[in-house]
Amino acid sequence: MTSAELATWRSLLDTTAELRRVLGTELQETGLSPADYQVLLALSEANGKRMRSSELARTIDWERSRLSHHLGRMEGRGLVRREGCATDSRGAEVTLTAEGARVFRRATAPHMRSIKRHFADALTPYQLAALRDVLRSLQHHRVEEGRR
Repeated sequence: MTSAELATWRSLLDTTAELRRVLGTELQETGLSPADYQVLLALSEANGKRMRSSELARTIDWERSRLSHHLGRMEGRGLVRREGCATDSRGAEVTLTAEGARVFRRATAPHMRSIKRHFADALTPYQLAALRDVLRSLQHHRVEEGRR
């Protein structure tokens, strides 16, 4: 690896970690942790606002045990509900509750403003397009590596 490649990699790591920290801190002001928001986002986009827990774990790229513990905490706050799966007695479905949808909606506008302020506003339209192209290239490369 060249020193320029390594410096670019470190810059990516440091910048994304700082963005996650700042955005996470601001998101918590809405009463949701970044992990809560990730779960609620996936459920809000799911058909019927529900998903099998195994599918939810894959969607947000979490270990099933981590998801199970986190869902227990979210369930205790009334944000989600877990029920047995009607088509598979071994599985469970996670449903976004009315309270979860309300809290998610309330948090989304301030979260989007934070993303705009700390991320999008820092870049020109050209830089945003270039970054989108770079990220697509990285995603394509990972997919191709996975096929080998």
